[in-house]
Amino acid sequence: MAQPIFIVDLEATCWDDRPQYSVDETEIIEIGCVLATPGGMVLDEFSTFVRPVEEPVLSRFCTRLTSITQADVDEAPVYRDAMRLLDAWADQRPGIWGSWGGYDFREFASMERRFASGSAFLKRPHVNLKKAWRATTRQRRTGLRSALAFHKLEFGGVHHRGIDDARNIARLLPFIDEEKVRAGVGALQ
Repeated sequence: MAQPIFIVDLEATCWDDRPQYSVDETEIIEIGCVLATPGGMVLDEFSTFVRPVEEPVLSRFCTRLTSITQADVDEAPVYRDAMRLLDAWADQRPGIWGSWGGYDFREFASMERRFASGSAFLKRPHVNLKKAWRATTRQRRTGLRSALAFHKLEFGGVHHRGIDDARNIARLLPFIDEEKVRAGVGALQ
C-alpha cells in the first residue's frame, strides 16, 4: 500500500418505516472519495450527490440521517453520470480503493447490476479497511466513530455524509498495518 489509496464512502436512500431492506432496494445519493497516503494525508478529494431514479423523493428520515436534502439530489447527476465524473477525477492515478466495511462495495455492485455504468474506477481492486483495522488492533467495536475514539480522535464533519466519512476513514490509515491491507485486497467482502 505504499501508493495512495482511494477511500470511498457512500450514502444511499433509506427509510425508517421499512423493517428491512437491502442494497438492491436503495440507490446511492452521495459518493465521497478521498485519495490519501498510507500515513492518512489527504491528497485530493471528490464528492458528488447522485439523483435517485427509482424512488426520487428522499424520506424525511434519510434527510435527517445524512443532512442531504431533496434539492441536493434534484440537481445532481444520475448514477451513470456521477460515475463518469468519478472516473475522470481518478483517471491516471494508480491505487486500490477501500471502504469501511463491505457495504459500499455491495452498494456499488447492486447499482452496477441495475444501472450499469461500466466504471473504470470499479475495476480497481477493493479492500475492506474495517477488516484490516480490526486485524491490526484486535478491536471488536468497529463503527467509524468507535474506531476514531479508540485512537482518541474526534469525528470531524457531519456523520453519514460521504465526503466527511471518507476523510475520517483516511485519518485511521496510520493505525492500520499495511500488511493487513495488502492481505485484504480483493478478498471476499
